[in-house]
Amino acid sequence: MFTNKKFFFFSLFLLLGTLFSINLFAAGSTVIASETESVVTPSIYMLLPFVILLILIATGPLFYKHFWERHYPKISILLGLVTVVYYVYFLKDYHSVIHIFIEYVSFIALLSSLFVASGGILIKIDREATPIANILFLLFGAVIANVIGTTGASMLLIRPFIKMNKDRIKPYHIIFFIFLVSNVGGALTPIGDPPLFIGFLRGVPFLWVIENVWYIWIPTLLIILLVFYIIDKNNHSKLETTEAVEYSGKIEFKGVKNLIYLVVIIVAVFIDPGIMSWVPSLKPLPFGIREIIMFGVVFLSYNKAHPDILKANEFDFEPIKEVAYLFVGIFLTMIPALQLIAIFSQQNHDMLHATSFYWATGILSSALDNTPTYLNFLSAAMGKFYLDVNVKSQVIEFIFKDDIFLRAISVSAVFFGAMTYIGNGPNFMVKSISERAGIEMPSFFAYLIKYAIPILIPIYTIIWLIYFS
Repeated sequence: MFTNKKFFFFSLFLLLGTLFSINLFAAGSTVIASETESVVTPSIYMLLPFVILLILIATGPLFYKHFWERHYPKISILLGLVTVVYYVYFLKDYHSVIHIFIEYVSFIALLSSLFVASGGILIKIDREATPIANILFLLFGAVIANVIGTTGASMLLIRPFIKMNKDRIKPYHIIFFIFLVSNVGGALTPIGDPPLFIGFLRGVPFLWVIENVWYIWIPTLLIILLVFYIIDKNNHSKLETTEAVEYSGKIEFKGVKNLIYLVVIIVAVFIDPGIMSWVPSLKPLPFGIREIIMFGVVFLSYNKAHPDILKANEFDFEPIKEVAYLFVGIFLTMIPALQLIAIFSQQNHDMLHATSFYWATGILSSALDNTPTYLNFLSAAMGKFYLDVNVKSQVIEFIFKDDIFLRAISVSAVFFGAMTYIGNGPNFMVKSISERAGIEMPSFFAYLIKYAIPILIPIYTIIWLIYFS
């Protein structure tokens, strides 16, 4: 009988086996398209699986929760397979499927390794969760997101943040955590968020982001923190305590050895043939040495973690299992959407300006994976100067011509990831962990309508008016 952990790993290895089979088949096929060949335009009707999946994610937990919790893995995989069958058997396009599969494996390797490694770290903060204390906590999380990534910072800090606020925890606490730690905070370095890392792989200098985004990042962060402070201060003032609670002010940290695992994961991010020429490629395997290291960290960090720490963190594999199943469907069904966007932006790059890139990249990063969205619009922006995104020297040339386009794309891809639960990988994991801690999180639409649009859109509009209009 499978436990959740065994079921997750069984499904994972089954998926990798499927990827390997498709990759081997495609490698020996004469019909596989190369990256330089024209891509067949998918039918607009193939957007339906993606739209259906988004609707189900939004409505399932709200209207048919029991059915959704039992069957969401099957639904996600089934809708993803509809897209796979269309591309493999009708378009004869194996490359697009393999490419997105490889991106998914990298995505889930990073998230699962950070999730498990951080699960073996216990942070206890014995002090009152005043509005100022919460602001300092969120600010710290936003800053370190640039060092260990938004996923690493989210997985490391969400549990202690919940426990620190246990006497007055509300959904808005978690939502602002997602805004600041899981998204906006990681806008300063390529390590911070995957879109910026893909830009680094394509030739954007490592320090370019912090040099060109810090003056946008700071006011955005401060405004969101100010809004949080106003809401949190109001909530704190209504708190009724029957007896005085004494706090020692101490911060307890256990599981120091897992910090080594986090360092290994961050170093592994750079172990890529595109960065280090000596790193061998493992093709036709749908993963590389980087992913092997990350999955190795999953195994070691879980089996070597102290049981008392895992118990105190209420650690289980359910959150990463939910992300793994839902995002395999999201990654597959979004292939037609991304290709249609790429085709449109390439054909109409002369009509696109800084405002267009800012809002288009942002809005689509809210619903699609923000990494390929970033890459598609970067390619379109470079097309304005007849440059190729696949040539590193031309990426540098593009930056020197006019870097406002890259700045607009970089900022919006990261910032707008906070607009929905699926805008960025850690969002869904934070939501899942919070719900398992007993917090009643808003539905997909409630998150968007009640929090993201009224809070973030005015702030992002101000950023646009000042820097990109």
